[in-house]
Amino acid sequence: MSTPHTLAVCLDAPMQSWGLRSRFQNRDTAHEPTKSGVVGLLAAALGIPRENTSDIQRLAQVRMGVRVDREGLVERDFHTVNNVPNTAEKDHKTVISDRYYLADAVFLVVLEHPDRDKLLRWHAALHHPHWPLYLGRKAFVPARPLVHPDHTSTFLGVSSSTLDETLDAHPWLENQPTSLHRATEALQQGREVPLRTLSDAEPTDELAEPRRDVPVSFAPGNHLFATRPVRTGHVQLTESLIHSGAHPCT
Repeated sequence: MSTPHTLAVCLDAPMQSWGLRSRFQNRDTAHEPTKSGVVGLLAAALGIPRENTSDIQRLAQVRMGVRVDREGLVERDFHTVNNVPNTAEKDHKTVISDRYYLADAVFLVVLEHPDRDKLLRWHAALHHPHWPLYLGRKAFVPARPLVHPDHTSTFLGVSSSTLDETLDAHPWLENQPTSLHRATEALQQGREVPLRTLSDAEPTDELAEPRRDVPVSFAPGNHLFATRPVRTGHVQLTESLIHSGAHPCT
């Protein structure tokens, strides 16, 4: 049986958007990164074009887990676009849309794969991406690096551990002094501080729920997605997780 390896990635931005069911003028966001969004991020870093369906599908085979290190607030932008052309090329209209996004969220994304060299290539690409990286929309750029410059670092690097082990043991990505103080105080008072997780699960898992966000094709005009089983869980925050990682990645 192959030894699993994981790559830990930080997704932190003032605004993020991870669409699940966006249709026409209603652009939604999930409360955590989608698999299609993370695969798209990897594809941009590696320089894989949208039309390269086979490579996109290979990327999507990676097992993925997310730990919510700071829950974001769902916000809404009301957009109007004037003079939108139509097929008749006259009587241009105004298009109104609601666009939702997450504000001030921070996520630990863990990718598990038996091929360590592949994860090392992904790490290098995320550190020096082929194309600019953004978190769901082009205006939503990362607030800090996605990975540590040193791939061997226990903080946002590649490790010989399982996805669940990395979700449990990786340092907390929170870097706001007020939140760090509040969490430390709660733990010292004996209160639990759970961090929500969402991970790829086996189809036979009775507690798994379907999520339609596995990319089959990103080709323009032919976006296709498949369904994956995901399971929600929790990791209990500890003081060691706080003090070992409460800093920006530089």
